[in-house]
Amino acid sequence: MEPTHHPVTDEALQRLIAQPSFTSQVLTRTADHLDMDPTTPMSEWAGGIAMQAAVDLVLADLPQAVQDEVHDRLARHTPDTTGITRGEAALRLRAAAKDLG
Repeated sequence: MEPTHHPVTDEALQRLIAQPSFTSQVLTRTADHLDMDPTTPMSEWAGGIAMQAAVDLVLADLPQAVQDEVHDRLARHTPDTTGITRGEAALRLRAAAKDLG
């Protein structure tokens, strides 16, 4: 009897499952951007620029429906970064990304 699983398909599926979610990837890339100047106070402008750069990088080739879902999840899971440095904001973003998986 022929096996019901295919090693190549199983391997590709395992790699996909192991990948962080797109939302997590955006949060992590945003944190990376903010960590370039960790001692500067966080601002809404800096956070917006960093987040947009991350969104452009991670979501550029994805279908609009996927992009919309990621934007909705970002709105729900992006931590408050008011009154802290960019480095502290990066730590919060990475923690949120880790929680999302």
